[in-house]
Parts: sequence; structure tokens; C-alpha cells
Amino acid sequence: MRILCSNDDGVFAAGLDVLVRAASQLGDVTVVAPDREQSATSHSLTLHRPLRPVRLSENRHQVDGTPTDCVMLAIEGLMPERPDWVLSGINHGMNMGEDVLYSGTVAAAMEGMVLGVPSIALSFAGGEMRSESERLEQHFGAVVDLLAHLTSLNVPSTTLFNVNLPPVFGADVKGVKLTRLGRRQYTNSIRPMTDPWGRPLYWIGAGSMSWTGGEDSDYRAVADG
Repeated sequence: MRILCSNDDGVFAAGLDVLVRAASQLGDVTVVAPDREQSATSHSLTLHRPLRPVRLSENRHQVDGTPTDCVMLAIEGLMPERPDWVLSGINHGMNMGEDVLYSGTVAAAMEGMVLGVPSIALSFAGGEMRSESERLEQHFGAVVDLLAHLTSLNVPSTTLFNVNLPPVFGADVKGVKLTRLGRRQYTNSIRPMTDPWGRPLYWIGAGSMSWTGGEDSDYRAVADG
């Protein structure tokens, strides 16, 4: 099995390392990922300048572009044969509800699906990954098992799975649940400030959020383990 791995946290991200090691137990892995963090870039393409892939090692490239760029470039230009699956992640944070509209992680998987390759986006819904990457390591065996199961399914090429790993481990994980998207509602998400010269600026992402959704929603499943 040929597997393409990408992400939106950058080619050196801890989550990508876990994903690549898990995928390597299932087949031959090619990595094409952004050279820097590209969170919240959604399904954007770089159209007004050329892309420059840099070969880091055999079957591993970094690209000065978006996650969507990386997957398109890998499938259409860098890989000698099309992959059987595209895997994206493991994202440093959840991708539930409206997150999927902004997420570069989900967009990379979506681009695989658009190009006719079944795809899986994976995200970790717990902890600050940049300082607590060892927490994700505790999910390694479960990730291998889950990927082995999903990639063994006879699914259409237009299939996209969006997987969120809960912030619990081992026996505390209750299982796998098929869910619907919840609603993630933000309030006061724009914070006005001034720069050192007194000029106004605005920071997006501040404020608070709340979740709504039924018993079968994604955020409830993650909260329940």
C-alpha cells in the first residue's frame, strides 16, 4: 500500500512524526508537508507564485505552500505512482464542528479525496502539543489499529474520514463513534489593540467559545472519551 502523509502544522511537527511512524507499519510512506505552520489556511491554493519543494530525505519533501498545495503537488508531480490513501495530521488540536471549514489538516485530506484518493484527517483533541507531545505517543497503538481498520475498508475514492482522538488513553478510551458535526460558536473573537506607535490592530482568535449539538455530535463523543 502506498500512503501519502501531510499536515498543516509543518514538516517537523510532533503529530506528523507519530502519523508517519504509524503509517509505516501499513505500507510505503511518502511525506510532503508545509515548511512552516499553515493552520487555518483551509483549502487555499498558491496561484500567484511557483512552489519550491525541498527534498529532505528519500520520500520526504517540504514545500513552501499550503497543505492543499502539498497534496496536489505530491500526487500530480512528486510521487511516481498515485497513493492508495492520503493521511493528514496528526493535528495539534481538535477539528470538530466549524473547525473543518478552516482546517488545513482537513483540507489536505479533502484535496486527496478531490483527486480521487480516499483520505483520513486525524487530530488530537487534548493538551498543548508543542510542550506535551508525549501525550499523543500514548495513542500510538490505537492510531495504528484504527488506520489498519479504515484502510482495509472497501470504500469509494470519494471517501473522507475526519478522526478526532480524545484526551484520554488506554482503558479510558470507550471506543470509536460515528458522529455528526456539532456547532462551535465563538464570541468576542476579535481583540482590538494598538501597536507601539499607537496605530490600531486586531488579533483574531481571542474570546470564548461554546459547543452545541445532539447526542451523536463530535464534541460530545470526544468529551465522553
